[in-house]
Amino acid sequence: MTSTTTRAAALPAEHRARLMRLARETSFDMGSRLFHEGRQADRFWVVRTGTVALDLHVPGRSAAIIETLGHGELVGWSWHFTPHVWQLGAEATSPVRAYEFDAEAVRELCREDPEFGRAVAVWVGAVVAHRLHSARIRLLDLYAPYGSGGR
Repeated sequence: MTSTTTRAAALPAEHRARLMRLARETSFDMGSRLFHEGRQADRFWVVRTGTVALDLHVPGRSAAIIETLGHGELVGWSWHFTPHVWQLGAEATSPVRAYEFDAEAVRELCREDPEFGRAVAVWVGAVVAHRLHSARIRLLDLYAPYGSGGR
């Protein structure tokens, strides 16, 4: 995958190895919710196999799918920013195998090692910027009279 939001593309090898020491393997059945918008963000995942849809609650309508994530991509960024509350929801759209990380353990490592913390912050920041752009385009496609335009 060539996305700049993947763990491999965003973290230098030494920081990637350090992060992976905190990983635990987990899996989700198709249709399982990884998290719900507005709830406590206390962990995050990197997808190994399968797909996860990020969705946004739209009052009076069904949730809008913002983006679908796959191999190597970060699922969840809200854990990194106070108040640590999910800004989107996420659901497995196929069977998913992933690496799961305890958010507090990663934040503690970031506090202990500023260089590692900066690398994680740059990675997560790039993901946030990408997701914000994806949300904007998707919502314009769904609800604007002429879609996203094509500026």
